[in-house]
Amino acid sequence: MPATGESLELIREVLPMSILIVDDEQTIRDTCAEVAEQCGMKATGVSTAEEALEILEHSAVDIVLTDLKLPQTNGVQLLKQVHDQHPQVTVVVLTQYGTIESALEVTRMGAFDYVTKPFRIEELRSRLERVARAVELQQENRLLREQLRTRPGFGGLIGVSMKMQRVYKMIEKVGQHEYPVLILGESGTGKELVAKSIHFSGPRKDRPFAPVDCSALVPTLIESELFGYVKGAFTGAMQAKQGLLEAAKGGTLFLDEIGDMPVDLQAKLLRALQEREVKPVGSTERRQINVRIIAATNRDLDSAIRAGTFRQDLYFRLNVVQVKLPPLRDRKSDIPILVTAFLEKFSESHGSVRTISDDAMRRLIAYDWPGNVRELENAIERAVALGSGPIVHVGDLPSNLQYSASERVPEKDEILPLEELERRAILRTLRETGGDKLSAPRMLGIGKTTLYRKLKQYHVEHAEA
Repeated sequence: MPATGESLELIREVLPMSILIVDDEQTIRDTCAEVAEQCGMKATGVSTAEEALEILEHSAVDIVLTDLKLPQTNGVQLLKQVHDQHPQVTVVVLTQYGTIESALEVTRMGAFDYVTKPFRIEELRSRLERVARAVELQQENRLLREQLRTRPGFGGLIGVSMKMQRVYKMIEKVGQHEYPVLILGESGTGKELVAKSIHFSGPRKDRPFAPVDCSALVPTLIESELFGYVKGAFTGAMQAKQGLLEAAKGGTLFLDEIGDMPVDLQAKLLRALQEREVKPVGSTERRQINVRIIAATNRDLDSAIRAGTFRQDLYFRLNVVQVKLPPLRDRKSDIPILVTAFLEKFSESHGSVRTISDDAMRRLIAYDWPGNVRELENAIERAVALGSGPIVHVGDLPSNLQYSASERVPEKDEILPLEELERRAILRTLRETGGDKLSAPRMLGIGKTTLYRKLKQYHVEHAEA
């Protein structure tokens, strides 16, 4: 695994630093964006603070460059909101010449720097390069702190991205209370880890944590698991069984994939939660329960409610506090830390800790991870199991990760220009031959000079093995 600074460099190769430019003058936004892109940043421009806050809520942003004078919400108010809601975002303000006092005031409020308007291009470039170095140092320090933390991280959760920091703060807040919690997120994002973190950081941590996968059991089994049954309630019920709602007394019941629970059982669950009592299957008696409910789903419950497959009243009962887990593609800066943790975990049985090559790490960062953290963990486990040396290389990764998007074989129904097909074939052959420019042309059925000409034509004359 590369050192912390090297990890950031690899991330920046695939994910350039992002800057959000907020100014109601189009020419200013365009100029700032052009300078930022010359500094290697990915620039987005908006004209209002409201648009900026919307982007910050849903996208990863490293730097905000904002004018102090904005329509509606001004730059000072935007700075306060960014400071409170997105503390890891660095803010630089633009201010008119002659209002230096205002600029100095916003730096005292948390702005990293200010640039006076009208500005010289070189001055802006210098300021942006300075703030970029400061941001990289902050991120490197966060990475280092995470690597020094006791494994496996916050309740098993690993990551230092802004979106994960929000998750940690939410866990800390709700852990000390007993409100029902609804965890939303795609499959593989770690919803059960969040549920465990909430339980074990709260007052019920010494009591049971009981998980139930609502998608893995048939309806009759879910009912028996939750409510229990009495002897003779159905064929095979040779003795009474206590349901989890009752057995987890004083603890937490985690209802995983609650969106898959049948509607009729949703009604029974809602009644049990409202009345704090259950009636086991086959029984006429009700029993008191004392359990905290944490539910999770990868489904869109709003759509399910409209479709009539999920009860709105149960949704309100469960959704007192909501925790939304980001997909891995939205927090790729956490990938090096996750990879390090998984390499340590799976290397134990091999007697020595594996590391990973820069090329392999680039592939992991560039990939979109539809299966999220679970898919990444499986990929590292496979690489450790099948790799022969101390370093995980691209060839040790699953086949779908061994080629970049520009090198992969097109899908069955995908139509590509002949030049693109030829370029991909050359890149794949060079990789398979370890960059041997004598073997590659023989495999391709072309001459050596033709290969060099093609590499130059496709601007890959320095293609690496």
